[in-house]
Amino acid sequence: MQETSGIIKAWVNEYSSDLLSWAFYKTSNKETAEDLVQETFISAFQSFHTFENKSKPKTWLFSILKNKIIDFHRKNYKRTVVSADKISEQQSTFLFSYLFEDGGEWRKERRPENWTEEVVELLDNPEFNELLMQCIRKLPPLWNSAIQLKYLEQKDAGTICQELGVSTTNYWQIIHRAKLQLRECLQQQWFKK
Repeated sequence: MQETSGIIKAWVNEYSSDLLSWAFYKTSNKETAEDLVQETFISAFQSFHTFENKSKPKTWLFSILKNKIIDFHRKNYKRTVVSADKISEQQSTFLFSYLFEDGGEWRKERRPENWTEEVVELLDNPEFNELLMQCIRKLPPLWNSAIQLKYLEQKDAGTICQELGVSTTNYWQIIHRAKLQLRECLQQQWFKK
């Protein structure tokens, strides 16, 4: 027990920073990331007897953290799936009425402008990337996760639906609504500056 505590303490010192960075990247929330890393080390301590040195400690800890992150997303979204759909409907109703006329045409003042900068050039711009991440963080949690899983982690729709506990139809609606909101955010924050 004493030996296990010493090993876990050494791992905390050695791997906390990497685990925290990964958890923050996956959750976009510092407190949640810290909690998940703490839970990872608690789980590692409790199941240390199962660690057989077949993999490196860092690999084992990351696999525990990966499962903690998946559980976090499942719990978070399954618990709020009904209210999240209602919020999404309210937000999308507002977003659609803000962007479109009753007949479905773009409102003249909200019609997207043609962006003059090349997309490749934008993605090489650190300021634009930071703003894009800020816009993604402003999305509702479910939309944020869907966008990150699809575009940053390049997961397929089936995997994302399974991880988030949503239907395929709901997933595509979420992606569409999130992209509209991201475009609006970028339009206001980057292209009109």
